[in-house]
Amino acid sequence: MSAATAISPDSGPIGRPPLVPLATLIGRELREENSDSPIVKYEYYNYAKRGEDLVLSKPDCLRVPNDPSTSFSVFGVFDGHNGVSAAVYSKEHLLDDVMSAVPEGISRDEWLQTLPSALVAGFVKCDIDFQRRGEVSGTTATLVVIDGLTVTVASVGDSRCILVTPGGELSLLTVDHRLDDNEDEVNRVRASGGEVGRLNICGGQEVGPLRCWPGGLCLSRSIGDMDVGEFIVPVPHVKQVKLPNTGGRLIIASDGIWDAMKNDVAVKSCRGLFTKEAARTIVKNALRTSGLKDDTTCLVVDVITTIRNVTAGAELSLPSPKKSQKLKALFLGKKSHTMSDEGKAGRSSRSVGSIEELFEEGSAMLEKRLPSRASSDAFRCAICQLQQSPSEDLLMDNGPERSQNKLEGPFLCTDCRKKKDAMEGKNRPPKPPKNR
Repeated sequence: MSAATAISPDSGPIGRPPLVPLATLIGRELREENSDSPIVKYEYYNYAKRGEDLVLSKPDCLRVPNDPSTSFSVFGVFDGHNGVSAAVYSKEHLLDDVMSAVPEGISRDEWLQTLPSALVAGFVKCDIDFQRRGEVSGTTATLVVIDGLTVTVASVGDSRCILVTPGGELSLLTVDHRLDDNEDEVNRVRASGGEVGRLNICGGQEVGPLRCWPGGLCLSRSIGDMDVGEFIVPVPHVKQVKLPNTGGRLIIASDGIWDAMKNDVAVKSCRGLFTKEAARTIVKNALRTSGLKDDTTCLVVDVITTIRNVTAGAELSLPSPKKSQKLKALFLGKKSHTMSDEGKAGRSSRSVGSIEELFEEGSAMLEKRLPSRASSDAFRCAICQLQQSPSEDLLMDNGPERSQNKLEGPFLCTDCRKKKDAMEGKNRPPKPPKNR
């Protein structure tokens, strides 16, 4: 077994540092910044066994060049398998593929409404382009886009993103695409022509997790994996939420973390810690629990609001002893609760301290996930963004019903239409009849 290598600038002691109240954390960060927009702070920590986990961090992106009002941040975790090439390619190209599907000249509200479908198009385009290279590697992908207090997460595979607020509200922003944990995905794979089962050993005994055959992959969605079958799709689950005015913490990690600890355990283990020490502590705790069985990566992102937006008793002025206890409870001692508990809170607390769900969709059907074509751009492919010349062949490729109404549904070029049909099992040969 190869030796573990820490890929982090942190070289401090392993022991847990003293807990620090959230207001102190925010105060120290804000003394370094002067902005009315939320501040994004992040760090990651990694222990490598195979070196197939990669992290993307781009905190200073601009939708419009030289226009700071269009700034946003992007973070991602890519857990490769069967080699690192798919993870490397996705880290380098996925964001560009997503942004290519975002129309130019749109407002911020339009950008946030367009982003979920742009993420779908970008994931599929990244998969198509990588598979054209002829490599058999694959990767999970969890991509997080932060614009102000709006967080949009797209994911395939079993890397995970969770969100916790200073008030203790915990929300899972991803869905695991493991066949063992997702019956809907098992049914989809089988309906698309894949076989799902466990490994058979001598005597017909089944062992291990559910896998897709051919290939034996435990996941139902990924980028790459051209040797497994088109029923392993790159169509991401997408969820968009708005953070409360008090901000929040995102924990984005590969399955090496989640195989060792539950969501709430990860949150509790890093309460009161800065991002750097928080990521390090989560990884160390996971290794203590299960050992180094796989690459283990954790990225912690704090979205911190400015002084004038910090509400619900978390003012940065010196609090009274009584208020100090309430302040400490915001991030250190208050029990986490899930979004299913929201109904118990009033409307005023929802606007101040609760997570607001804006969008969620996980269907693998591209017809549901891509936007209808615009009349001014009726023949631009919704995935690869290439402009096509109108022809009868293109209209027939997009279905006879679209020949009658050219502006219904997304337009796909011939290659992307073939990819869509293959993912849905429409091009598979019929199974031979069983011998009686």
